[in-house]
Amino acid sequence: MTTPITGRSAAEIAASVRELIERGTLQSGDALPSVRSLAEGLGVNRNTAVAAYGQLAQAGLVVTRGRGGTRVAGRSPVAQEGFAPDTVLRDVATGNPDPALIPDPSSALARAVGHRVLYGEPVIDPGLERWAEAWMRADLAPAELRLTITSGAGDAVERLLAQALVRDDAVALEDPCFLTSIHTVRVGGYRAVPVPVDDEGMTVAGLRAALEQGVRAVVCTPRAQNPTGVSLSERRAAELRAVLREHPYVLVIEDDHFSMLSRAPFRSLIGPEHRRWALVRSVSKFLGPDMCLAVTASDPDTAERLAMRLTPGTTWVSHLLQRLTLALVTDAAVLEGIARAGDHYAERNQAFAARLTELGVPTEAGDGLNLWVGLPVPAREVSERLMRRGWLARTGDEFSLGSVPTDRRLRLTVHDLDDPEAERLAADIAAAVGAASGQSRSA
Repeated sequence: MTTPITGRSAAEIAASVRELIERGTLQSGDALPSVRSLAEGLGVNRNTAVAAYGQLAQAGLVVTRGRGGTRVAGRSPVAQEGFAPDTVLRDVATGNPDPALIPDPSSALARAVGHRVLYGEPVIDPGLERWAEAWMRADLAPAELRLTITSGAGDAVERLLAQALVRDDAVALEDPCFLTSIHTVRVGGYRAVPVPVDDEGMTVAGLRAALEQGVRAVVCTPRAQNPTGVSLSERRAAELRAVLREHPYVLVIEDDHFSMLSRAPFRSLIGPEHRRWALVRSVSKFLGPDMCLAVTASDPDTAERLAMRLTPGTTWVSHLLQRLTLALVTDAAVLEGIARAGDHYAERNQAFAARLTELGVPTEAGDGLNLWVGLPVPAREVSERLMRRGWLARTGDEFSLGSVPTDRRLRLTVHDLDDPEAERLAADIAAAVGAASGQSRSA
């Protein structure tokens, strides 16, 4: 079989295929040569061809289907958080905060207007910088830190990875994993290395294995992990810091997305001597997704690299938005409302978990906006039956990187359901589980 693919090393072969895809010579669904024919055609070892296809698969450019061969991957959209478009079903898969619990910024807007900002001025508003430094220092071990303001946590993580990595570098991600993190790594062309998550957080064995595979960065959610709701235990955090002590130059990114709303204490992977690190805290969960602002504290070298990507005149975050954020987070009434919102999310999730448990679907509520519900049958079957009853749920496989089974999990956003709705959804889940269980036994 003749092929335009060239190269002698795995990296060269993978780069050749990538270029053919980018030029349109190879298109979605096109079959690639078998490993054997590619190796023979290029005069390379079979293991070299296997490694090349492995690099392409990890970058999401090709898919391998066993006897079905290797094909160019389609451009199917990556699952995202938010409302499902064009559905008449009640969406319990949004991952959204309750809009009724997002503070009204009207009264704070007047306080946000002030000095006109021009090109060449400091990127961070001085008032927000003073408040944010105290907020971040309270939970960090390293003595020296610098602050950066970005357009949300996703923007921060993307820029942090871009300033430290090159395409095909390996990144350790929690498994199951937050959808935005999966999307960011795939779009950046990095290789995701899954680290399993258990009921105490990222596992020690999983992190150690990822580091042995040469990951250049680790992305971790220290509390309210999405989708599981797990927060790091004190013991686990200490064990992970001990592992990372031997790898001080691996970039550790902590995404503390739930911060002010969390019912769990903050426990960090970042030890006092770690050299490359960043703690990211977005305001989107407690001030609303449209605020599009995150504070990043990092080591000075990382902060300097980030600052080069956020210079005035290009992509700095609006000072009006920074001042509005400061006006809200220093308002006593707003802070009281945030505390009430955190209590509300915790109470509603715990109440729904108790309902499911009473109906024979044992569930524990973690921290965060969502519930991670374990099922005795495949989640797809339950999800399909829920659709017939008027509900749109999200199955666990959308969050999977493949190291742990998630096909018997549902992730539900139920905090905005009133009691009658919550009772009906819980009953419908139990009925769907029962029907799917009966079908499995009869089969």
